[in-house]
Amino acid sequence: MKDIEKKRKKEQYVSEEMIRLYCRKNHEGYDRKTGRMCPDCQALSEYAKLRSEKCPFMENKTFCSNCRVHCYKPEMREKIREVMRFSGPRMLLCHPILAVWHVVCSVAEKKKQKREGNI
Repeated sequence: MKDIEKKRKKEQYVSEEMIRLYCRKNHEGYDRKTGRMCPDCQALSEYAKLRSEKCPFMENKTFCSNCRVHCYKPEMREKIREVMRFSGPRMLLCHPILAVWHVVCSVAEKKKQKREGNI
């Protein structure tokens, strides 16, 4: 149970950092002194955290993008996709270890799903 909670916290940290990076580069409402995000990005971050807290598949999944069940509302799913598309490549500069970890885990998960016939 402790490993699942650790995994959940790491996922939440990564998504928050990606949203923070997106906000910093795209929104004037980002406060550089405090690191506080604009209200829209803060709401997205809280929504992503809530979805992660309620995820019943946390034990077996790596990332939401690899999940068979998408629990985000369509509008929030589109927002998080936009954030991920923007922040993903830039994470190599801001958080290189997290970026490499994310790619390695994502590729491994896709291979596992293909083997199991889930893709």
